[in-house]
Amino acid sequence: MIPPNPSYTYNFVTPSAPRRRFSTSRRELLEIGIAYVVLTIDLAIILPQASFLFSGSANLVPSVIGALTTPLFVAVAALAALSGFIAHELAHKFVAQSHGFWAEFRMYPTGLLLSFVTALVGFLWAAPGATVVSGMDPRDRANWGRTSLAGPMANVAFGTAFYLGAIGLYLVGSGLFSALLLLAYINGWFGTFNLIPLGPLDGRKVLRWDRRAWVGSIVVCGTLAVAGLWAYSISTPLFVR
Repeated sequence: MIPPNPSYTYNFVTPSAPRRRFSTSRRELLEIGIAYVVLTIDLAIILPQASFLFSGSANLVPSVIGALTTPLFVAVAALAALSGFIAHELAHKFVAQSHGFWAEFRMYPTGLLLSFVTALVGFLWAAPGATVVSGMDPRDRANWGRTSLAGPMANVAFGTAFYLGAIGLYLVGSGLFSALLLLAYINGWFGTFNLIPLGPLDGRKVLRWDRRAWVGSIVVCGTLAVAGLWAYSISTPLFVR
């Protein structure tokens, strides 16, 4: 439904200041803030339009989006961008910094513009930006692999929390459980997509480091995405009608 950021990657840049563990900069805060706002707007635009993809499932996106008030729907889009994208990138950053490397988020202006334009025409191809890392040896497969795996694992953590939250809301009779299922699906899909072992995606670096870690992580992310989408389609996170 929503192709996630295809450009989660790492580049070699010259840091503008000495490396410090778990540091940031005004530039990073500004750029990650801009990327977050644009991606939230993109998601708020695209999710209702994407309902045509599920025309055969009456209980899927149309019923959920129609049930949400506008402020709540915007909140869902904001949470999706925060957990699916921002947390993913910050996980890369913090793992890289924990090993002593310089790492900061950098937005892609062209990618941000493209994401907005594609959202307006009915689909979303988002490349808001990526974490860049300096000082890591290209031959150091372990550090690259661990740093790359951190992003999808952040998606797993958030997606699982949303799914468990959906179960709780369902059991107490709150219709808001469907919004959490949507968030669980988006996180699972973002993680799965980024584990594809092609180009600059995380999967390529994880696979070069440890095939078992790659298989395990893509299975977990994929299962979360399928579970969220399937539970969404039958309107219950417990898989019972």
